This record gives sequence, C-alpha cells and structure tokens, in this order.
Amino acid sequence: MLKKLSDLFDVRYGHSLELNRLKQCGSEGIPFVSRKMNDNGISAYVELIDGVEPNPAGELTCALSGNGVLSTFIQERPYYTGFHVACLSPRSPMTKQELLYYCVCIKANRYRYNYGRQANRSLKDILIPAPEQIPDWVNTYDVNAFDTANLPVTKEIHVDLDKANWQWFELQDLFEIKKGKRLTKANMLEGETPFIGSIDKNNGVSRFVGQEAIHEGNTITVNYNGSVAESFYQPKPFWASDDVNVLYPKFTLTQHIAMFIITLIREEKYRYNYGRKWHMERMRTSKIKLPIDANGNPDFTLMDNYIKSLNYSSAIC
Repeated sequence: MLKKLSDLFDVRYGHSLELNRLKQCGSEGIPFVSRKMNDNGISAYVELIDGVEPNPAGELTCALSGNGVLSTFIQERPYYTGFHVACLSPRSPMTKQELLYYCVCIKANRYRYNYGRQANRSLKDILIPAPEQIPDWVNTYDVNAFDTANLPVTKEIHVDLDKANWQWFELQDLFEIKKGKRLTKANMLEGETPFIGSIDKNNGVSRFVGQEAIHEGNTITVNYNGSVAESFYQPKPFWASDDVNVLYPKFTLTQHIAMFIITLIREEKYRYNYGRKWHMERMRTSKIKLPIDANGNPDFTLMDNYIKSLNYSSAIC
C-alpha cells in the first residue's frame, strides 16, 4: 500500500536564506543545504546566525526545483537551507537505513518534474511505500560500510609519475582482443550474468541475463560503438554485446593495474565518434603510453603501486 509523503513526514519549507548574505567558514560551521544534486546537498558551511535556529539533525532535505529537483538527503548535523528546499521530519521514529530508503523512493519520482514543473506544491502528495512495505534487507544494510572508503590501500608507498620516460605500446602487444556477441532483448533470459552494453556508466552493466557468460572475468571491456572508448574492469564472467570489445591481458592483471590502463584508454575517446568507430583493426594497432622498467617493458608494479597509493583505492575490490 502506498502512502502520501505527508502521511509519513512533516513537510515544511526551509529557511530560504541567501548564501551571499551569510558568513562562510570551514566545515566546522553550520551546513548550508541548497538544491545541489551531490555533496549531500551541502553547498557551503556558514557561521551561526543570531536569532535563526538551525533545523535539527536527523531530518531529510529535498530540492523542490532546479536541475537537482527531488534530490533528497539525510542531514546528520543541524543545518540551514537556501531557497526551494523542503525539510522532512519523520512523524514516527525511523532507522537511518529506512530514511535512506525513503530518500531513494522520493528521488525516483524526479522524472515527473522539470524546469517548468516544480515540486513546491505537490511534494507532500508524492506516493511512497508504507513502512510495512519496506523490504527486510533495508535494515540489514551496514550504513557504515563506506566509512573508510576514502583511504588508500597503503600510505607507505609514494609513486612519482615521470612521464618523460614513458613509452608507447600497441594494445595488441598487451592484450588479446576479442569481440562481444549480439544478444537481442527478445532472446534475453532473466538471470544473474552481467550483460555489458556500450554505455558510459554502471561499469558497463546494462542489465543481467540468464545466458551463460561468454567472457572471463579479470578482463577489460572497451566500447567500440555507442559510448565509444568507455572502458571498464570486469571482475566476474560476463556477456558482452557486439558493440563491445574485450581485452584479455597477456600479463598478470590486477584491478589496480586495470584502473591505471583504463584511464589511458579513455583518453583516446576524442579520436572516435558515431561516424568513426573504434573497430577491432583500429583497436589492435592503437597505442597507449605507459611507464617502463629498466628493461623497457611496461612497469606494471609501478602502475599497481600508484593506484594503491591514491585515496579511495581501498574501495577497489
């Protein structure tokens, strides 16, 4: 059973403050929540305003207009808001997992709005699942799972990338390149095999199918059509569409080395478009510039260590 948003949350306008009239400070200040689509909606931190009490922590904020309409976030600290931001206070106690679930449910309605249709009047009437309809897995989710995601794998390694000593290598010298295989929607079965399409997000996974995987994991996919030159590391066996080529390494590939090489492959994107595909023949002889060791071979150890030294590398798995 679906409920109106106002049945589960007290919906009210925020402070409607103008940031250019406030005194900004460091992150120790009061979060100023605007209609941003990211950064938890926070566009700045400001000093406490005399006579203006911040909204309490634990509420949701929701953008009512603009490009980020219905972007919804939990505010875990007392906060101020700019124009066209609603504040949602749960009418009954909810866990953090349940609040995050409702953030997703609210944002799922953004397709109903655009620059000509704002959510100022209709937000309270949006239909969302009743509390008893929340899936069981929601409250089993570890909301602290990514608390250390910004850490590097190691802080002990410092790698200096001196590009002056890098050399060009053809992709066919580094990889065996294989084609994907056409699979029409009509023939797709339901299942759990990742289907890699020529898209530019979600690690290339456009859906999951019931067919057996046709390519091995620990490989790199590169779009030669569609979103040309988008490249992703595939850790598990998968099916690749006929718009995707698959790079099988001729060396020992780790996910960290893959991240290094993928970045360089994507740098070739400017060379291709819908009128000039990155087909198999071109891809085989395409070159990328890599660091080398004392013997003039690709220095895969350096690549691996460099990625491991970066923030967020601990989240690569």
